[in-house]
Amino acid sequence: MSNSSSITQFLLLPFTDTRELQLLHFWLFLGIYLAALLGNGLIITTIAWDQHLHTPMYFFLLNLALLDLGSISTTVPKSMANSLWDTRAISYTGCAAQVFLVVFLASAEYCLLTIMSYDRYVAICKPLHYGTLLGSRACVHMAAAAWATGFLNALLHTANTFSLPLCKGNALGQFFCEIPHILKLSCSHSYLRELGLIVVSVCLAFGCFVFIVVSYVQILRAVLRIPSEQGRHKAFSTCLPHLAVVSLFVSTGAFAYLKPPSISSPSLDLVVSVLYSVVPPAVNPLIYSMRNQELKDALCKLISLCFLKQ
Repeated sequence: MSNSSSITQFLLLPFTDTRELQLLHFWLFLGIYLAALLGNGLIITTIAWDQHLHTPMYFFLLNLALLDLGSISTTVPKSMANSLWDTRAISYTGCAAQVFLVVFLASAEYCLLTIMSYDRYVAICKPLHYGTLLGSRACVHMAAAAWATGFLNALLHTANTFSLPLCKGNALGQFFCEIPHILKLSCSHSYLRELGLIVVSVCLAFGCFVFIVVSYVQILRAVLRIPSEQGRHKAFSTCLPHLAVVSLFVSTGAFAYLKPPSISSPSLDLVVSVLYSVVPPAVNPLIYSMRNQELKDALCKLISLCFLKQ
């Protein structure tokens, strides 16, 4: 029997034990990671560079890109390194840091997506009050609140999880450190404290989800009242990318944590975990750039300027 004081490392779940497939996993994740770095990096650079994009919507989008960069950088590089060097180990400290960052970035992103739905609601339903309700100071305060909420949530969960005695080995059934899999190693009823924190977090997440749904119901009603078809199309175009990102984020996360135990298996859990932790940060830049002509024009201008300087 071991306890948390004697555990110096955890063993992550490998994608495969076959060397050739391990290398394939490395190259696949490398491609996804580079795509995420490029996509989110271009969005951050373009918004920061172009004065025309210094508006609330793009300010929140810049924050979203930063969170996506942090999110994919927390899990993917370690998984790639383990596949490349044929190892499963992650240090105790590294695991705690990974848990903290995963919870922090996911919580902050969900809060930010909620704020972005409010931005779209004000822009479409109360356009005359947009400058007042979403001034630069208000936007900074809301973004700071999202980051602070994520930080506090992560701090509570990480401190509570790693204060539990662990006596059921050190093998985790996930390719990164995740709270539910660490709780499975606990031999103490103190894990009920963590379950209590999870319940509180779920209630807050559900509250955010209700806020997003109510916002879009109001947006839909307002858009349907717009007399011109062109006006309706323009209003929908500004909302569709955010709605797609929210749907991807919520659906993959909900399926991962709410799927019936009867269909659960290590291989399915791995696939699902990739869907909610790796795919959204890589796909979000594509979703936003495809439907946003302003962003595409600014990006083309920036790329052209870079080539001209060379």
